[in-house]
Order: sequence, then C-alpha cells, then structure tokens
Amino acid sequence: MAMFWEELRILTKYALPVFGTHLLEYSLVIVSVISIGHLSTNALAAVSLGSMTASVSGFSVLQGFSSALDTMLPSAWTSPHPQYVGLWTQRMTVVMSVSLIPMFLIWWNAETILLFLRQEPEVAHLASTYLRWVSLGLPAYAFNCISRYLHPFIRCRLFAVPTRIIFIVAPLNAVLNYLLVWGPKPFRLGFIGAPLATAISFNLVSVMSIIYGIFFVDRTAWYPLSRRMFTSLGVLVQLGLSGVGQTASEWWAWELIGLAASLLGPVALATQSVLLVSASTTFQAPFALGVATSVRIGNLLGERKAKRAGIAAKTSIIMALVLSMVSSAMFLIFRNVWAYLFNDDPEVVGLVASILPLVALFQVFDGNAAVTAGILRARGKQFLGALLNLSAYYIIGIPFGIWLAFSWDMKLHGLWYGLTISLVYCAVLGTIICLRSDWDHEVDKVMDRLKAEDKAPLYEAEHVEILQNICRAQEILGKYENVKVDAEEGEQNK
Repeated sequence: MAMFWEELRILTKYALPVFGTHLLEYSLVIVSVISIGHLSTNALAAVSLGSMTASVSGFSVLQGFSSALDTMLPSAWTSPHPQYVGLWTQRMTVVMSVSLIPMFLIWWNAETILLFLRQEPEVAHLASTYLRWVSLGLPAYAFNCISRYLHPFIRCRLFAVPTRIIFIVAPLNAVLNYLLVWGPKPFRLGFIGAPLATAISFNLVSVMSIIYGIFFVDRTAWYPLSRRMFTSLGVLVQLGLSGVGQTASEWWAWELIGLAASLLGPVALATQSVLLVSASTTFQAPFALGVATSVRIGNLLGERKAKRAGIAAKTSIIMALVLSMVSSAMFLIFRNVWAYLFNDDPEVVGLVASILPLVALFQVFDGNAAVTAGILRARGKQFLGALLNLSAYYIIGIPFGIWLAFSWDMKLHGLWYGLTISLVYCAVLGTIICLRSDWDHEVDKVMDRLKAEDKAPLYEAEHVEILQNICRAQEILGKYENVKVDAEEGEQNK
C-alpha cells in the first residue's frame, strides 16, 4: 500500500502536465470545429469529414509511429547509456519524414477520393479545402510528435515544458480562429480561416520547441549526428507499425463510424461531430495517464525495479476508473444543453441529448482501454495492443453497430452501441493481460536490448569524437607531466 500511494502521487505528477498538453493541443482542432460549426450545418459536416480524413490518413499514423519511442526512450534514459535517447529520436525523425510523402498525396487529392466514396459534392469540396490548408501544418505536427521526446527531461522530468508551450499557443489559436473566420474584413476569410489558423498554430508549437531545445536543454542525452541514425530503422518501423495498429486503429474506427454517419444525412454527421469531439476531449485525461504510466514503467524497467513496475500498472488502472466516472457524470448532468456549444440546430441538439447517456457509459471502458494501452507500450507490446484493438473494433464493434444502424433502423444510436461493445471487450481483455504481466521478464528484455545496442559498430562521427576526447586527455596529461618534471627539478636544485 505504501508503494501504491507513492505511485499514485508520481503518476498524478506526471499525468497532469501531459493532460494539459494534450487537451490544449486538441483544442487547436476543437476551436476550428466550434468556429466553423456556427457558419452552417453543411460547414460543420464538412469540417467533421475533413478532420476525420486528416485523422485517418495523417495524425493517427504519425502518433502511432511516434509511440514506438514510448518503448525505447524511458528505459534508455535510466540506463547507463542516456545518449541512446538522442540516437533513437534521430532514427524516428528519418522514419517520420518518409511517412509524410503519401499523406500529402492523399490530402491534396481528397475531393476525388471523397466523391468516389459518395459524399455530397458541396461537403466533399469544403472538406478537401480544409485538408489543403491544414496540410501547411502537417510537417510541424510530425515534428511536434517527436519533440516531446527530444530530451528525456521533457518527457520524464519536466513534463510541464510542452504544457507551457501549448499554453501560450492555444489562446493565440482561438484569437486567430476568430479573426480569420468571424473577424473584420481585412482578416476574415470564412471557412478557410479555421484550418489556416490550425496550421499556423502547429508551426508556432514547433518553433517554440526548437528554441527551447537549443537554449534550455542540456546535452546529457544528445547523440552526435552520424550515419548510425539510418541503422536499426527496421526496429522502429516494426514498433511504429504496431503502434499505428494500436493507436490509429481506434481513430480509424471512429472515423469509419463518422463515414457511416455521413450516409445518414448532414444532421447525423453534425451530431456525430459533436459527440466525437466531446468524447475525444474527455479521453485526453485517461490518455495522458496512459502516457505517464508508459514513461513511469519504462523508467522502472530501466532501473530494474520489476515489482514496483507492476504496482505502478495496477495503480494506473484504478486511477483510470475514477477519471472515467467523473466524465460520465458530467455528460449525464449536462446532456440537454451540451450541443449548444457547437451548433444551434434544434435537431442536432435533440439527437445529441438522446445519445449522451450512452456516451457516458462508453467513458468507463474507454478510459480503462487507454491506460492498458500505455502499459502495453511500455512493455513493447504494441503488436498485441494492435491485435486487441483490431479485433475489438473491426470484428465486433463496427459490424455490429452498422447492422443495428441500417438493418434495425437504429441509425446513430446503433453505431454508438457497437462502439460501446467494442470498448467493453477491449478494456476487459487488456486489463487481464496487464495484470498477468511477468515484470521480471520485462526487465530482462530491456537489459538485452541495451546490450545489443552497445555491440553496434561505431561510425565516422563517433570515431572523430572519441579521437578528440583522447587528444584532449593526452594534452591534459602532458601538462600534468610538465608540472611534475618542473617540481622535481626545483626540488633537486633546492
């Protein structure tokens, strides 16, 4: 119990800044949905479709790949070789840069793809316009996913640094959205103002992260640039693809539900947009706890503290349950007025109010699934998490939801019943897997990985650095010998 209370304090300390960071980051998207949603129902449907496409083909993939660093970096930082943090971050930069190419191709040809999927022409055109303007911030978004790992102090000790950066940018994003969508004529751009504001905000976060990294982060975890950054990419690609399967499969499930909702008409799509944004906002709390848990367990494994890692895992599962109950209560209390935050259409408001009790139940299992996913990432089990999510959503939840929505005419309610059932399955199995973990074995795996890295061949830049260090050492020793000789001669003369 003593360890439980200690881990509760540590995980809370880690999770709060991460929650602030992710919530404020997500606000960059939420503000654009709110600002566009009051233009018209079609505009709200278009921004929902555009953000859905961006999530499926871009944001979710980038976050999935970057989640591989949850496995590699925390244990490297607490090991005898913290410089491997910089090496693995450089390797991830190479992988992410290549992944941006197909994303740009999809986003700039989105209208043709959406029309092929039988979306309404006006909604498809607006959604593709949204994607083209948001793509100006896509490289910055990729960099921001990595920048959280640029230095272990950001990730493991100074969690608050990314929070401080986004705390500055988020209000600026709100002001930009107002000026570019609703502001006076010299600034007002209408629909395109919101995605442009989002792209500008992504780039501001990147610039501020670079400034912080250059001037305020020490070089403990820095690794010299060399050809070694192009080695062992297969490990990151394997973990990254599994991370995409684990992280992005859930995003894709939501977006497939959104695509199914779009077939039910603009009102259903607008309602789905409200529900998706709402559930995603409350999801940031357990997701932040999952990130904190992944880092904490990774640190403990690097320190060879197997028993404490297991206690940290159990503590996080209990914390997730408490957080989920709070968000569930909020949705139940404010269900009749919640939709007015996004849209004034009475049909949308009524439909949102009727589905929110189901969303409240959904919260309990969604929070648990987020934390167990973090535990699996700490263990390097992204592939297992991907299998769990894929079976939960694509074998059980989505087919059942679509069957209820269209065959039983339950419409949007049926889709959410399917999502809830998939989360029940995912949460229960994920908890069982995490509680049965062999933490001593996980410590052994981390030690084996670090030993393998030690045996890797050195490259030119590393040889140069070693030779420079030898030269400096020889120079110091030479000065010491001269002083010693002078002292002996002085003694003899005396």
